[in-house]
Amino acid sequence: MEVILKETIDTLGREGDVVTVKPGYGRNYLLPQQKAVIATPANIEAVEKNKADIEARLKAELTAAEALAKKLADTVLTIPMLTSDDERLFGSVTEIDIIKMLIKDTSVELQKKQIILTEPIKELGENVVSCKLGYETRVDITVHVVPLKETEEA
Repeated sequence: MEVILKETIDTLGREGDVVTVKPGYGRNYLLPQQKAVIATPANIEAVEKNKADIEARLKAELTAAEALAKKLADTVLTIPMLTSDDERLFGSVTEIDIIKMLIKDTSVELQKKQIILTEPIKELGENVVSCKLGYETRVDITVHVVPLKETEEA
């Protein structure tokens, strides 16, 4: 089934692209969610007419993502966590913890789906976390997990 994407989808392509997908994926997800339309000659012609607008919007999104990537490029976040006597974490560091610390330290607000953690961080030390900022735009930030001092608890 050929469809025209109405928005950028990381696994398929960019807005305005004509892509081939499995019929079930197109019928059950892309079309009902209005993320794509069926690639009919009339729809293809409409996309070609709007190609300049789409390209300008995509270029603006890419520029914004690259600027954000430059801002976050050398970011090191320090996240204090409660630990036991043998320095094992009580709990773990999740995407939400990283987002809160990013807002506090850099005033950059990301969504949970933009932080790529295969599993929560459960140990003290440095961890490199990848952030997805836009279509094919990623940046790595360093998350340093340290023990929470007793003076900080009060």
